Amino acid sequence: MSAVTETTPIAPPRKGLLNPTNLRRWENFKANRRGYWSLWIFLVIFVLSLFAEFIANDRPILASYKGEILVPVLVDYPEEKFGGFLAETDYRSDFITEEIEANGWMVWPPIRYSYNTTNSNIPHSAPTKPFWLMAGDERCAGYPGGAADPNCTLANLNWLGTDDQARDVLARVIYGFRISVLFGLVLTIASAIVGVTAGAVQGYFGGWTDLLMQRFIEIWSSMPVLYILLIIAAILPPGFWILLGIMLLFSWVGFVGVVRAEFLRARNFEYVRAARALGVGNATIMYRHLLPNAMVATLTFLPFILSGSITTLTSLDFLGFGMPPGSPSLGELVAQGKNNLQAPWLGLTAFVVMSVMLSLLIFVGEATRDAFDPRKTFR
Repeated sequence: MSAVTETTPIAPPRKGLLNPTNLRRWENFKANRRGYWSLWIFLVIFVLSLFAEFIANDRPILASYKGEILVPVLVDYPEEKFGGFLAETDYRSDFITEEIEANGWMVWPPIRYSYNTTNSNIPHSAPTKPFWLMAGDERCAGYPGGAADPNCTLANLNWLGTDDQARDVLARVIYGFRISVLFGLVLTIASAIVGVTAGAVQGYFGGWTDLLMQRFIEIWSSMPVLYILLIIAAILPPGFWILLGIMLLFSWVGFVGVVRAEFLRARNFEYVRAARALGVGNATIMYRHLLPNAMVATLTFLPFILSGSITTLTSLDFLGFGMPPGSPSLGELVAQGKNNLQAPWLGLTAFVVMSVMLSLLIFVGEATRDAFDPRKTFR
């Protein structure tokens, strides 16, 4: 009798995000240690900024008043609840503080200022320098009891000083960082969707479609973008979404060339012809067969486009055409540094925050470029 040999079935290759190609790309990304750690540092800072209300706020995170548990950081309680008569409670006032502490307790965030909170206990006229640059008596000179005042604590002191309106700089940096990154992320994603779609249509259909769209893009990209942004921003009321829409008018053009070239190259490949012969629709071919190859080059641009979007927002805020007045903004902090040269901590703070943020994004972009380099992925 002949021996029967059993063969172990070979598992099919994995698909999706954990396929072997993407795993090799992730290993290449981690091999760039500078970019790998920059990604984690940036993510930690960004996630912390998402909870800015729990880090820097002029309201307690949690409070107990007459046996009732309150969450002032999330709920607006009228002052009449604590024996007052105003519609909005000022938890930093001595009356409210004494009333709540006499009938319960409060848990404050590490920084007791929001981005728009005015510090009425500064030792001299604003802007004031960081408390660690002052002597002990000077930093508490604005409180009635001086250095012995119970409110003169680390949470009430200004770690990075105050701006020219006596607002805490550290609180405005935290909120401004969140707005800048969220704005850049939304703008980058929206620009990628519009730009990739336009490039895919151009490259796949070619002919007159490609010719007409390319001439339009050449005319559109030759327009003076900054001047048009300033004119439109001066006419329309300032706001997050209005500014986002204005910048989206021009930011999508950067994605078109890369995607168009990839679709032009791959539209006549054998597998695309075979899909057409089998009756597969154009939309399916573009989305399932050609787009994944085009996204490899597109993804390497995303960190750089994100850093450019943040820089553009900062520039518009610096010029006064960005976010509404009073909004936490890194560009507005740069403008304050220019207008208050006697307060160098304002300009230095803005410079350090912008430099660190953009450097981290550039390092992540370099690592992403290495991860999608075909010479390293398919070696």
